[in-house]
Amino acid sequence: MAIETATLGGGCFWCLEAAFQGVEGVQSVVSGYAGGPGAQPTYHQVCTGTTGHAEVVEIGFDDTRIDFETLLEVFFTIHDPTTLNRQGADVGSQYRSVIFYHSDVQREIAERVIARLTAEGIWSAPIVTQVEPVPPFYPAEAYHQDYYRRNPSQGYCQVVISPKLAKLRARHAALLVE
Repeated sequence: MAIETATLGGGCFWCLEAAFQGVEGVQSVVSGYAGGPGAQPTYHQVCTGTTGHAEVVEIGFDDTRIDFETLLEVFFTIHDPTTLNRQGADVGSQYRSVIFYHSDVQREIAERVIARLTAEGIWSAPIVTQVEPVPPFYPAEAYHQDYYRRNPSQGYCQVVISPKLAKLRARHAALLVE
């Protein structure tokens, strides 16, 4: 087993974390922050939109069971890559769509997937997902980890996360852990 790392941002990290936790071959998902110049940002700092950090998840995955391209297929299913610095009601650069690549191979795959999705015309607006080298990753505070699993009845979880998980199940049921 070879564990690789993917770092993705697509709105609130709770949504991404909940989705990727159910994907076969994913070994770990940690919510956190990446992309800004300062070290060890806090949630309250990142929420101001002034730190340059995005809410992201760092995913450890077994590349013999799931590949990076398939992870990106899931990623593009569970968020809107056409809205700049926004996912639904979450607005600000901290909610941007971004792929922080860990290798040239990941960069090439990300660019290829974006080009293919653009050519397929799935969305009526252009994909604005940024593809950048991975910066330092800072895990979010403990109360953000495993958020959906610990709070499934919370309003945000019901209104925002649950529909994304339903969409994931509908489009990628074969990828999900039973």
